[in-house]
Amino acid sequence: MSNCVIAGINWGDEGKGRMVDLLTEKYDVVVRYQGGGNAGHTVINEYGKFALHLLPSGIFREGVVNVLGNGVALDPENLWKEMQTVMSEGVALTPDNLKISDRASLLLPWHRDLDELEEQRLQDKKYGSTKQGIAPFYSDKYQKKTILAGELFYPDELRSHIADIMGWKNLTLTKIYGSQPYTMESIDKWIDEFCEKIKPYICDTGTFLKEAQAQGKNILFEAQLGSLRDLDYGIYPYTTSSNTTAAYAPIGSGLPSAKLSDVIGVVKAYSTCVGEGPFVCEMFGEAADKLREAGNEYGAKTGRPRRVGPLDLVATKYGVEVQAATEIALTKLDVLSYLEKIPVCTHYEVDGQLTDRFPFPAALAGAQPVVEYLDGWQKDISHIRQWDKLPQEAKAYVEFVEKSIGCPITYVSVGPERDSIIYRNTGRKNYDR
Repeated sequence: MSNCVIAGINWGDEGKGRMVDLLTEKYDVVVRYQGGGNAGHTVINEYGKFALHLLPSGIFREGVVNVLGNGVALDPENLWKEMQTVMSEGVALTPDNLKISDRASLLLPWHRDLDELEEQRLQDKKYGSTKQGIAPFYSDKYQKKTILAGELFYPDELRSHIADIMGWKNLTLTKIYGSQPYTMESIDKWIDEFCEKIKPYICDTGTFLKEAQAQGKNILFEAQLGSLRDLDYGIYPYTTSSNTTAAYAPIGSGLPSAKLSDVIGVVKAYSTCVGEGPFVCEMFGEAADKLREAGNEYGAKTGRPRRVGPLDLVATKYGVEVQAATEIALTKLDVLSYLEKIPVCTHYEVDGQLTDRFPFPAALAGAQPVVEYLDGWQKDISHIRQWDKLPQEAKAYVEFVEKSIGCPITYVSVGPERDSIIYRNTGRKNYDR
């Protein structure tokens, strides 16, 4: 039995979805254990190209059971729309291959409203929210003012519970933001239109996962975003509102007894960042434009241009520690093929001192990147599938990163397609076919 987490090492957008899609052939169950529809996992396979926001990235593998755990911000409206998109491309979704935890809390329409209203109030001090209601949702969850998915099976209790919460929530909407209140009629319509559609998939996933564990099934846990967006360990307050770390997988999945055997940290071969907050290695001008275009760096959820920069080894080393990564998948190495010299941020300068330790969030504003340059290879590597066939300069780049972050790089991605991967033998357990 293997319990493996695939987690982001940096700011998110590292390519976790393509790694989950690739590795699910070795797993029986895939579980999303935190976050909501505020980020996208891009997957390209025989069905087409998909930007998944809530569905686990194992949904395309026949025979794999996909679970949305209790730690997920469950948005029935966006989930149902996403399910329809996937099904329209010939992917079968049934209660046998998609299961939603009855203990997952529902993200309600007013959560998205409050998210947008608060960003408007903050104006130039905004957090860069995707306005999917994530922060208001998790705030309500910790105040014990959310609806559990399982309550949909108890309509009388459900209506009473919603009425109580709606009365409280309408005070915030009307008195603080001057917005319109919600009515039970509008919420009833929303429940009928979306919640009833996903209701057949809701079940006791905790029992299912315990049984899978007892049967020796291999379970893959899929995280959203990355270490630097973690609520506790990230660039607070420019973080998400959940824990993006591998350590949270047993709790957020509904299998608190799970012992993790592997943590595959995903690192992009350069740095990208969507949203606000400190980004020490950020590039600007023509160099940034070229890198952004070469990597097609636009948010899968928002379409926003991603901020870009060289690979930040200070942030990456910290992310490896936060995730307790046992191995690394390095993605998008092919994007760097156009560069004669490849910049890498090796240290920060903080208060006149060089450091390779990631600073406290408040110190990041004054940090300056220290950049070194490695030789580029300037040839197309997207067709290469064997480590020994890579140009020497490309291998040297990977080995430099590996040594700097102190974690073996076992996968090197040279394209977005499922098979655009190089398996690298580093002595670690490998998932080679």
